[in-house]
Amino acid sequence: METKPLPSVAEYYAGKCMFITGATGFIGKVLIEKLLRCCPGIKTIYMLMRPKKGQSIDERFQDLLHSRPFDKLWKERPDFHRVLHPIEGDIMEEKLGLKDRDSKLLSEEVEIVFHSAATIRFDEHIRLAVEMNVKAVRKMIILCRNFKKLEVFVHVSTAYANCDRPFIEENIYEPFVEPQKIIDALDWMDDDMLSAITPKLLGQKPNTYTFTKQLAEYLLYKEGSDLPLAIVRPSIVGAAWKEPLPGWIDNFNGPSGLYLAAGKGILRSVKCEFKAVADIVPVDIPVNLMITVGWYTALVKPPSILIYHCTTGSVNPFTWGEMESIVLNFFKKTPLEAAFRRPNVTMTNNSFLHDYWVFVSHMIPAYLTDLGYSLLGKKPRMVKIYNRLHRTLGILTYFTCQSWEWTFNNPDMLKNQLSSEDRKTGGPIFAIVILGKRIGSVVICNYLIVVLVNERGKVFATRIADLKHFSIKYSIKLMVSLKLSRE
Repeated sequence: METKPLPSVAEYYAGKCMFITGATGFIGKVLIEKLLRCCPGIKTIYMLMRPKKGQSIDERFQDLLHSRPFDKLWKERPDFHRVLHPIEGDIMEEKLGLKDRDSKLLSEEVEIVFHSAATIRFDEHIRLAVEMNVKAVRKMIILCRNFKKLEVFVHVSTAYANCDRPFIEENIYEPFVEPQKIIDALDWMDDDMLSAITPKLLGQKPNTYTFTKQLAEYLLYKEGSDLPLAIVRPSIVGAAWKEPLPGWIDNFNGPSGLYLAAGKGILRSVKCEFKAVADIVPVDIPVNLMITVGWYTALVKPPSILIYHCTTGSVNPFTWGEMESIVLNFFKKTPLEAAFRRPNVTMTNNSFLHDYWVFVSHMIPAYLTDLGYSLLGKKPRMVKIYNRLHRTLGILTYFTCQSWEWTFNNPDMLKNQLSSEDRKTGGPIFAIVILGKRIGSVVICNYLIVVLVNERGKVFATRIADLKHFSIKYSIKLMVSLKLSRE
């Protein structure tokens, strides 16, 4: 008896109603744009949104609609926004802060759930990290259990949830401490007590982000195994490869900010293993994988929770050394305006050498520049900029000084389930298997080109522009003062 072929991804999503958390985040924006553009038959997308910084959810919704990822949709399908419906709520609140009528609406209509809302700050206080990354997952489990038509729940984790292991399989690993014990501790411990015990809780984990992401996975396994669950584990998510537009990114966190700092000549030293794998995946790859995982899980109904790694290192490694070469060569050939210094970065895993270059190439120029600003009656800023840069470097050091290996069995299996047409539609998902290094270099170059015209880049350049005139102005002022003192 022949097995009936699965419907295409677009055919499955046609007429479906879905609920997305983290819709205004980096992954969320790209996910919504891809769904609307490649699955035009979608009935409704409900998006959990909260008022923020004085903006109502309607105002934030309008900002989302008119952000750059949706430019193409406005041209091709100007009524796309009719499918989108913001629902007020907050993952920090009890029952996600949903009104009763909204909870009822979701329970009656939603068939597909994508949960990507989380705090991604590596140095987040453990209380907030547990609230947003662990307790919120429990709230999602409870909510989804009431969805009468639920077909699939896709949870976005991280490939580094088990980073205390050099070899990571597509399994859910038991954490050092039960999630419930951590949740209970929040009720009777104050922030100072929690901060004091955090290092012991983390064990070999580098930060609260990876720690709480592992707790969340285990909580899903223990309390949500009766749901049609799947977990996607992307590594470091970077600028887009192809979609929604090449090189696009909505933040300067992580490696993206370091590229810009290197181009400006601000970043001069990085503690890094030259041959370690820079496991950075373009945002469109995990998004396409999420959509495909939702399709497969809903139709095939695997008997257990499947884990999908979205990484490059195990397939075709792209090293930090190769990345440094691409970034520096690009900026040397195409320099940014108003650069602080000529781009040049030293990469070393020797702590003494790194500290030496930080002192010589970072802090001495920073203090001298701020001295000049003070003499000119301007507000010093370079020491502050470098302090922020050093915090970022410190957070990333754990990931730049070592490599991991992830198994890739489930994505390989999923690739074989797709039709040839769907492989074209979701091309970036699996092209990485054979084009890892090419993707790495192309994505970085696309991003760097975007930096040249990016509005934030211009603002950053404006802040640094005064430094061009510093040496001249300061020299004149110094010579005048010396002349007056002699007279």
